[in-house]
Amino acid sequence: MKKILILLVFLCISTTYAQEYFPSNTGVKTPNNKLFAFTNAKIYVTPTNIIKKGTLLIKDGKVLNIGKSINIPKEAEVINLAGKTIYPSFIDVYATFGITLPKRESASGKRPQYDANRKGYYWNDHIRPDANAFNNFKFDSKKAKELVNLGFGVVNTRLDDGIMQGNGVLVALNTASSDAYRILNKQSANYLSFSKSKKTRQSYPTSRMGAMALLRQTYLDADWYAKGNIKNTDLALQALNDKKELPQIFRAGSYLDDLRADKVGDEFGIQYTIVGGGNEYQRISDIKNTNATFIIPINFRKAYDVSNAFLAEKIALSDMRKWNQEPTNPAVLSKNNIPFALTTYKLKKSKEFTANLQKAIKFGLSKTTALSALTSVPSKILRNDKIGNLNKGSYANFLITSGDIFDKNTTLYENWIQGDKTVVNDINIKDLSGEYILAVNAETYTMSISGKGTKQKTSIKKGDKKVSSKFSLKDNWITITLRDGDKFTRLSGIVESKNLKGTATNNNGDETDWTATFKSKKEDKKEDKKKDKNTEVVAISYPNIGYGNYTKSRQENILIKNTTVWTSEDGKILTNTDVLIKNGKISKLGKSISSGNAKVIDGTGKYLTAGIIDEHSHIATSAVNEAGHNSTAEVTIEDVVNPDDINIYRNLAGGVTSIQILHGSANPIGGRSAIIKLKWGENADGMIYKNTPKFIKFALGENVKQANWGDLQTVRFPQTRMGVEQVYIDYFQRAKEYDAKKKSGQPYRKDIELETLAEIINKERFISCHSYVQSEINMLMKVAEQFNFNINTFTHILEGYKVADKMKKHGAGGSTFADWWAYKYEVNDAIPYNAAIMHNQGITVAINSDDAEMSRRLNQEAAKLIKYGGLSEQDAWATVTINPAKLLHLNYRTGSIKVGKDADVVLWNGNPLSIYSKAEKTIIDGTLYFDIKKDKEKRKTIKTERAKLINMMLLEKLKGAKTQAPVKKVKKLFHCDTE
Repeated sequence: MKKILILLVFLCISTTYAQEYFPSNTGVKTPNNKLFAFTNAKIYVTPTNIIKKGTLLIKDGKVLNIGKSINIPKEAEVINLAGKTIYPSFIDVYATFGITLPKRESASGKRPQYDANRKGYYWNDHIRPDANAFNNFKFDSKKAKELVNLGFGVVNTRLDDGIMQGNGVLVALNTASSDAYRILNKQSANYLSFSKSKKTRQSYPTSRMGAMALLRQTYLDADWYAKGNIKNTDLALQALNDKKELPQIFRAGSYLDDLRADKVGDEFGIQYTIVGGGNEYQRISDIKNTNATFIIPINFRKAYDVSNAFLAEKIALSDMRKWNQEPTNPAVLSKNNIPFALTTYKLKKSKEFTANLQKAIKFGLSKTTALSALTSVPSKILRNDKIGNLNKGSYANFLITSGDIFDKNTTLYENWIQGDKTVVNDINIKDLSGEYILAVNAETYTMSISGKGTKQKTSIKKGDKKVSSKFSLKDNWITITLRDGDKFTRLSGIVESKNLKGTATNNNGDETDWTATFKSKKEDKKEDKKKDKNTEVVAISYPNIGYGNYTKSRQENILIKNTTVWTSEDGKILTNTDVLIKNGKISKLGKSISSGNAKVIDGTGKYLTAGIIDEHSHIATSAVNEAGHNSTAEVTIEDVVNPDDINIYRNLAGGVTSIQILHGSANPIGGRSAIIKLKWGENADGMIYKNTPKFIKFALGENVKQANWGDLQTVRFPQTRMGVEQVYIDYFQRAKEYDAKKKSGQPYRKDIELETLAEIINKERFISCHSYVQSEINMLMKVAEQFNFNINTFTHILEGYKVADKMKKHGAGGSTFADWWAYKYEVNDAIPYNAAIMHNQGITVAINSDDAEMSRRLNQEAAKLIKYGGLSEQDAWATVTINPAKLLHLNYRTGSIKVGKDADVVLWNGNPLSIYSKAEKTIIDGTLYFDIKKDKEKRKTIKTERAKLINMMLLEKLKGAKTQAPVKKVKKLFHCDTE
């Protein structure tokens, strides 16, 4: 009832305070109709429009007039602010002020939930655009005071819950008012995130790629609903359509997720305002290309306590860099002309905001940009020109300070919000900070006063010895209690210009005069200089971790002379051969090739091969399984490629140039794959193959029927192997009917999942299927034949030797392990001769990894086929080069050394199948991405940089700064069954 009343009140008032004709049960408020004139102040109307010795007139909570020479009405109360500065009050555009956030219900001991709780809403509970933060809002006076004391006058608050979170509320932090006046907009913006709602345990989505797919499908369904094609009422889709014109604010939280959010927005013509994670500086050109406005937290991490050398070794270089580089993020954004607002979001304590903001300024952020980030940019994000400035007609939200608002020695006196004054520090109390010579009782002391307002304090020394003292300042009356040895002296006095003087009473009751002569603020400046020595920023690499590149790798023309070439073309070996790489392609093979302007590499005594291709990998991704449904064909690994994974570099050191990143095996129908080249230092988009055949992961066996998930996982269909077959038949039948309707020209609801499955039926997308048991392998081939397509690849396929003849007839390939077996029940019949038997049946066989460690040793895995099955060296080598290229339908451009193909090659210092051989150079598209000599140089550089950062952190601790304990970064390695 209270909220309904407030809403009625809100609707009844106009942009200026109307006459009240309704009862108020939400607090007492007498509109402040008094006219105030603030004169002789330096006024920041906007960050770039500054008036010196200006006058500000306010009335009825608004700016009545502002300027240098304006008429002041007689009835105005004139406040002389000579020597003071006025700024617009700050805006926090991303707050949870006054909103009680739901707590996540524990799922421990409970079965998973697959259906939605809400009836009459969208099928997924994490889609909540109908939520209205206004209905959960309760003004928090204590928190408001904290924010007001920091300089904030307005907050845009929201209910941070769900993937689509509903609308926020714009609130003035006016503690003297009621909600009817301080709520400026009850539908200020629409909020989104990648995080699930805490109000439901609905399983889907379980991954970032699932969240992205859900967003896409929701937008498609909202459009379908808006056209009147959905007959039932869906309150969530209705709300989404109703709020699509609001500012759209998306909480991403890292530079990778910034780009992912922007990708979804671009697909639907939506320009999100993106809440970043503070690491945008790592890929600033990509961030700039989003054309987004950002909201940036400044929760800079503390230095690590590296005093224990053994514990310090645990800290990853990337984490050390973050401590050093994070404070530069706002400045880097500014230098690249990327608009952004600053927020208190992610700060454990609001009071950290000012110190962190000053730190950002010390690290290069201009004060003008800082002010814009707290005033004009938030105003623009919210499309509200009445806040964040002091133009005529704007809200009378302003700060009165002693000087530069971002200077650590500046005092914030008052924060006026909607024309109501909040005193932060008494404006009449003088700032006494500085160094003084104190003379009393025929003794001389050095006295330092620091702090602001009534919180100023003293530090007194006699020579080098510190003397105990107690200082207070009230109504500009000074009292100091001084203890020198056993003697006490009480000092009372006043401020006279910059100096202090008064009467001193010793412990015998005798009185005498005392003086404190102002010396300077010289010591403060020295301290600043000391701190500046610790603001050196280490260089950013791409990716910004150890072994990253400081400059982007460039394509070169390269001539490799006099080497042994394993072509992977019908097992052909060329000895003493030259290979010319030009414009990213293999240009010539032969002897005595002219180098021209090409870089020459001596290959004498070495082996040149095509780059290794891993058909089944899970490195270089931020997610591997979307486990929320039994079919997730709508998700794609391309959404979650992670170019910062160190395993990319390790794979390059093992001669790997291309991989297929497969979805895991959590469900019968998994997600679409990503096929990438391991271009270390590129962004995710720069790694993904363009215009390649499309693939999807299917799975059979224990994982998909959840036999190994635990006793509670018995509610999702299927729970048996025959149920898995029924899932395939059901989904393919639905996809067939969907495709027929689409091709008929009739209106249809676009379904991303069925679109993908229809591509399989139309032979436009290929299946790579996780498989073990022969009966299931046979089953899936029969299902595929029922719908007139073939299974492209059976991966794992450890019982392939039992059905090799049937696979050959069907046209399926096999991508298997060399000698993994018996690691779970359904692998008990695996044998190391499996690959050789399939090969001898004429099947295209590849050796894959499914493991980050194995993937960088695939040359050794291939060598095992010589031991287990007697394959020739060239046939064994084909299983990691041309064969996986064939399985991926990429053999026309990679997988072998042939004129016209991509220059994806590796130079080995010995026979590539030997465990003693190393990849000396790994080249992709004519660009050198791994060089064993440069690798050694990188190791030295890493050691030097670690030492530098450790010394800087030691200095930070010695200066008294708070530190955090060393933390070892444990990288999670993905496999098929990783959730």
